[in-house]
Amino acid sequence: MLTPAPGPATSRRMPITTFADVEAEFDALDDWDDRYRLIIDLGRALPAMDAGLKTDATKVRGCASQVWLFPRFDGERLHFAADSDAAIVKGLVALVLMLADGRRPAEIDAAAIRARLDDLGLARHLSSNRTQGLASMVARIGELAKEAA
Repeated sequence: MLTPAPGPATSRRMPITTFADVEAEFDALDDWDDRYRLIIDLGRALPAMDAGLKTDATKVRGCASQVWLFPRFDGERLHFAADSDAAIVKGLVALVLMLADGRRPAEIDAAAIRARLDDLGLARHLSSNRTQGLASMVARIGELAKEAA
């Protein structure tokens, strides 16, 4: 569960636990600065990733910032530990995980994740490097789901 710290970015000041909660908050916020703060808050709420999992093998290629993604398959569902060295990117990681973590590999569809993220309007408001990094994260999630299936 991700629970951003209360502040100007969270209009409801309730825990944001689902992607639908994020969509509702985005709809309620008029300003992209507030939306960025919400994304950063989501990253701050992401569970800490064990430093030992931050290896070259878990590093997501194609991201300007450093992003690590460690999958754990329990035989039924995929779970992810993730981190980034950049606040906004860590928030983007949190958004992606809301759409993939705890799901069966067959339920994880990279194209569907991209579409849900696109619906937020992120591509129009992120730098091209961050947009490419987000696409790389989603692609890696899709690869890991296929490997686990």
